[in-house]
Amino acid sequence: MLVNAKYELQPFDAAEALLRQPEDAGHPRTLVVFVGRDLAMGERAASVLKDAAAHLSRAAAAAKFKGKSGTSLEVLAAPGAPASRVILIGLGAAEETEGGEAAKPFEDFLALGGQTAAKMGPGARAVVLFDLPEGISAAHDSVGQFALGGWLRAYKFDHYKTKKKDEADRDGPMEVVVALADPDGQSAAMSDGGHLAEAVMLARTLVNEPANVLTPPEFARRASELMKLGVEVEVLDEKAMSELGMRALLGVAQGSEAGARLVVLRWSGGAAGAAPLAFVGKGVVFDSGGISIKPAASMEDMKGDMAGAAAVTGAMYAIAARKAKANVVGVLGLVENMPDGKAQRPGDIVKSMSGQTIEIINTDAEGRLVLADALTYVIEKHQPAAVIDLATLTGAILVALGQEYCGLFTNSDELAERLTKSGNHIGEKLWRMPMGPAYDKLIDSKFADMKNTGGRHAGSITAAHFIQRFVGKTPWAHLDIAGTGMGSPMSDTNQSWGAGGSCPGKLRAEEDGDCRRSGGSTDLLSWRCSGLLQFNTAVGTQDTSNNHLRTYLVTKNRVEHK
Repeated sequence: MLVNAKYELQPFDAAEALLRQPEDAGHPRTLVVFVGRDLAMGERAASVLKDAAAHLSRAAAAAKFKGKSGTSLEVLAAPGAPASRVILIGLGAAEETEGGEAAKPFEDFLALGGQTAAKMGPGARAVVLFDLPEGISAAHDSVGQFALGGWLRAYKFDHYKTKKKDEADRDGPMEVVVALADPDGQSAAMSDGGHLAEAVMLARTLVNEPANVLTPPEFARRASELMKLGVEVEVLDEKAMSELGMRALLGVAQGSEAGARLVVLRWSGGAAGAAPLAFVGKGVVFDSGGISIKPAASMEDMKGDMAGAAAVTGAMYAIAARKAKANVVGVLGLVENMPDGKAQRPGDIVKSMSGQTIEIINTDAEGRLVLADALTYVIEKHQPAAVIDLATLTGAILVALGQEYCGLFTNSDELAERLTKSGNHIGEKLWRMPMGPAYDKLIDSKFADMKNTGGRHAGSITAAHFIQRFVGKTPWAHLDIAGTGMGSPMSDTNQSWGAGGSCPGKLRAEEDGDCRRSGGSTDLLSWRCSGLLQFNTAVGTQDTSNNHLRTYLVTKNRVEHK
């Protein structure tokens, strides 16, 4: 696991015995206790801290700490405490919300894990008493979610740093003992949390990798490592795709020396012969815009234009690691979009695998060309029960939805309802966007069956209509994750560029084309897989991470930061 954190479950008695042992002088012990309003503690926690209770009460009064959710208090060298450092984490609800309604009881153990890891800090040696105060109940997976939040918070992508700036980084991983009444009963949830953490970190790392390292062949090689988990993997090179007639996808790649790959990941955990659920990810490992080249400012961030493919890869990892009882196919369309003498030009006409022809208006509207052939392939070869594609596709979705919602486009009311319900459940909000014949007409071409852009207006909608022309009657959903997948601010569980960095600059996007950003950072899954890992109603899996962006304003030729 690419993270500096280790979590271990122990019964209360064993943890209390550990607290009675002398501390390591080089690694002072940290004790974490959860409290409700007015410092209310669980019975075991109160017993462990009984000799320090008076001092902690005075410290809390001085700091005006009352145990409300989202607050914490750190007390050093408290007399009578079994650790040099005691951290009190508040879980108590406010008496009422701003609207005058009764506050909901605490239940976000994922965020709690991230908050706690942040308070403990890198290299900490800690005991967490998972003894909740009265009135706060833990679900069957609360401990797993807590550990998952900590793992995600501790993730760093520093593979290419030759020197560590933070002295704490040299103290080794954070080591956490989670003490609870029934560790055996929570072991399965902890294992699930570990698998999900590994899946998200895989996706984050793919997004963070530079484009000179993560070429389409290298991406395909890393995705092929899922074979170790029992995933069937097939990699199509350019010759194989050419024989299949994938001229739309190959047209995007023809200006790059790196070549293109189509990776098919198949997990067969469901009933034999049952139609699979299919995920398709846009995997543009670097997007220069091609001949319709992007502005130079922060073009380096376009290494993240493969976030959809990273999300699908992470989801397939989670599905396989957790032995999901489902048949699932993941398809990654991997290309690099470069302005070479061999690159396709505006005005070119290409023939897709479906047989439909496409007039190229803007070579920076390349993601939909990749998805067109990838969708045709998975539908023809695997006849899925439903297909969901994920792509950092349009700047227009930022204007429509900003940072709060992912754009959902679909031909199925049932699929829309299931995805929206699941997204709400895990905090990955989706907003269904309109589609209709008037929008579809905007991508009709004078010279081919369609063109790859529909003009300035309704850019995310016309992009979705372009994709829809390649799915036929198959239930389909398109998730435009350009808003939720790029430039999200840091959160309790996201601290790296690929998992939610700050975005102080501005995003530029041709209304016709795919995303263009200048200044700022992109996010995954975290890009959070745009919730892909967490759509457990569909595939029985779950994930993490919060992703958000900024508010943007359309001007004549670009999307400017407001």
